[in-house]
Amino acid sequence: MLVLSVVGARPQLVKAGPVSAALKAEGIAERLVHTGQHFDTAMSAAFEAEFGLSPAVNLGIHGGTHAEMTARMLVALEAEIAAARPAVVLVYGDTNSTLAGALAAAKLRIPIAHVEAGLRSFNRAMPEEINRIVTDHLSDLLLAPTRTAMAQLAREGRGEAAHLVGDVMFDAALAAARRAEAESDVLGRLGLARGLYAVATLHRAENTDDAGALARAVGFLGERARTLPVVWPVHPRARAALARSSLDCGALTMIEPLAYLDMTQLVRNAALVMTDSGGLQKEAYFHRVPCITLRTETEWPETIEAGWNRLWSEPAWRTPRREIDEYGDGHAAPRIAALLRQSFAAPSPAQPRPTARRAAAARTRR
Repeated sequence: MLVLSVVGARPQLVKAGPVSAALKAEGIAERLVHTGQHFDTAMSAAFEAEFGLSPAVNLGIHGGTHAEMTARMLVALEAEIAAARPAVVLVYGDTNSTLAGALAAAKLRIPIAHVEAGLRSFNRAMPEEINRIVTDHLSDLLLAPTRTAMAQLAREGRGEAAHLVGDVMFDAALAAARRAEAESDVLGRLGLARGLYAVATLHRAENTDDAGALARAVGFLGERARTLPVVWPVHPRARAALARSSLDCGALTMIEPLAYLDMTQLVRNAALVMTDSGGLQKEAYFHRVPCITLRTETEWPETIEAGWNRLWSEPAWRTPRREIDEYGDGHAAPRIAALLRQSFAAPSPAQPRPTARRAAAARTRR
């Protein structure tokens, strides 16, 4: 059995780390294909090293409009998938790499499994929202992180293919926290005291590609910096946008993007996280750090309902903080590997290859 996994952006490398390890433990062969969507060392190669990942190929595709990038990825991934003929193509999250991988596999009639299925922000102005919806409706196996995601898939008629596995980012965060405390010296390098600073990130097109939106975001961060030092690892997209502007960022501590262990150590010891990243909203909760989301919606509503997160348009957190039981027990990756084997392992010669939909129908009949 061969799984062809498609990654392209930094969060996907984080998710792929525990899943690749679980596939290996399950005795499943994997071909990891990196599209190159995130391409500089801090955004890609450092993460590969920290998670022990060795992509079989890096396609080197980045830049251009969403359509241009996705189209180039689609052509290149079609060739990779056609040559490998895997049992299943595994895609993660909501990036252009995710969409391209799903489209290429669907055109070649190769089954698709989607990690982080069922998430919705209900804002179709976000390219990521379109990517999520299309990928979920192309996929044969939907690996949902939360009950909320499962309910959304059921509402869209995809409940038969959906499985609640927990959040693979929780797997990664638990492992990284243990390593970060022992291996990262980022606090010392930056001269930071635990609990006495905030962390900010900004990378989504809705905030960086519009000059007015960027000014509002930088202004918001600057206001917080009046009372608490704000450390901002600057994403390449945000750095390019700032270079085109005349915004004053002098109140903010701007640094280069960090490797995952350093970022984990920075976040888990912060007093506050401010971000437009979907993944970092959750990671803040995993480390029990309050978060402000620099957007008008979130695909992780349970973080708001539990009082750990709020939208920047809201004056305060809605409720007293409580624990969230949505994200599983830190063993999502082994469940994913087991479901891939159960759904797509080669059958005996007399039987057709199973798909997630056929397997679900069989369970229903039983």
